[in-house]
Amino acid sequence: MTSMLGAADATRLSRRPSTPPTWLVVALACAGQFLVVLDISVVNVALPSMRTDLHLSEQGLQWVVNAYTIAFAGFMLLGGRAGDLYGRKRMFLVGLGVFTLASLGGGLAQEGWQLLVARGAQGLGAAVLAPSTLTILTSAVPEGAARARAIATWTAVGAGGGAAGGLVGGLLVDALSWRWVLLINVPVGAVVLFGSVMWLVESRAGDGRRLDLPGAVLVTAGLATLAYGISQTEAEGWTAAATLVPLLAGLALVGCFLAVEARTAAPLMPLGLLRVRSVSSANAAMFLSGSAMFCMWFFMTLYAQNVLGYSPLDAGLALVPSSLAVVVGSKVAPRLMRVMGARAVAALGTVVAVVGFGWQSTMSADGAYLTAIMFPGILMMLGAGLAGTPLAALATSGAAPGEAGLVSGLVNTSRTMGGSLGLAVMSTIAAARTGGGDGGGHSPEALAEGYALVFRVGAGVLAGGVVLMLVWLPRRISAS
Repeated sequence: MTSMLGAADATRLSRRPSTPPTWLVVALACAGQFLVVLDISVVNVALPSMRTDLHLSEQGLQWVVNAYTIAFAGFMLLGGRAGDLYGRKRMFLVGLGVFTLASLGGGLAQEGWQLLVARGAQGLGAAVLAPSTLTILTSAVPEGAARARAIATWTAVGAGGGAAGGLVGGLLVDALSWRWVLLINVPVGAVVLFGSVMWLVESRAGDGRRLDLPGAVLVTAGLATLAYGISQTEAEGWTAAATLVPLLAGLALVGCFLAVEARTAAPLMPLGLLRVRSVSSANAAMFLSGSAMFCMWFFMTLYAQNVLGYSPLDAGLALVPSSLAVVVGSKVAPRLMRVMGARAVAALGTVVAVVGFGWQSTMSADGAYLTAIMFPGILMMLGAGLAGTPLAALATSGAAPGEAGLVSGLVNTSRTMGGSLGLAVMSTIAAARTGGGDGGGHSPEALAEGYALVFRVGAGVLAGGVVLMLVWLPRRISAS
């Protein structure tokens, strides 16, 4: 049994008499992670078709994306702690079941409000599912090189899900209809559900604690309100009341959450966890990295379509080499970690990404595919793959057995909130440089200039991340 689960009395096994093969557990966990990350980006290319078919307004169209990401970010810590207390396998199945049913409802929606409700339910299911994917994986694989390889696979699959969104969405919309960007989750989810029921082993923190309901309500409301405020920045700007009020309210709710956690006997998130160096530093680095890396796919797709004139499918195909690069980086990272240490590999990967971001910031309105998309994209995503694996491994290595799900939820929350905030900030920067908007009425030259500025800022953020990693991250993964 892995050290993540601790003593035998803290672990409850399912009724299945034999232990499933490790590769099968890793495959099921990674399949769940792929689905939830894919659905953040897969709907982007389907938005115009959704608007036409369901008569959505511009604001309604924005909420097709925001309803998912807000629910996803807001319920993540709650989902992670629920897995610790009520069973990781159980929460994996509940989350995947909700996600799959919501995907069916969204694909069959006949009115705009039905689609928005389904997307919010998808986000809720994803928030319950995502923390369990990493916890199940780390529970099944012993600490050391084998776990590093498993986390590398999880990292690659997660990054690949975000990268594949444009390509998968383009293929489905062109070949079938927008509904299939949601309906495709149903057969895939059903297969993963069946395999999970059959083969996953139950585990939990078996200490009889109850869920910290006040803390759960406060942190969920706080993160969801913050995510809502962030989502308003692109349309309303940073100084508008529609943005400032939810941002300040979200911060106040998070402050109340911290105050409650400091006083309750069984907190949702023990504040002492943030004093564990590997947990706090790796999550801070994950937040910074996510704020830049998440933007890469969004703005590369905009550049390919709005400036270079690619179709949605062509834009997805153009990013395939970048998708492969993140897989390569994730798989190479464990080998380098054994030689260089986790901190050095995380910093090295981020430096590689900085070079890619710097190269991408030289984009022009008449850029050639090889030098304006493929090579800088490969560097950015190779670096992301190299950095993501050691950061996830460091963050989870400091977790006690009863906090594994919580730490996994924290990792996903840091990355998701970093990506949401980064995208909002970068969108504002690009709009300010180009005069506002997403390409309508603007010349390719102006758009290219705005997108280039985004990548220059991203390079600066990642450079700051390198300094943070070298100063704060532990040199190597600590034994659990």
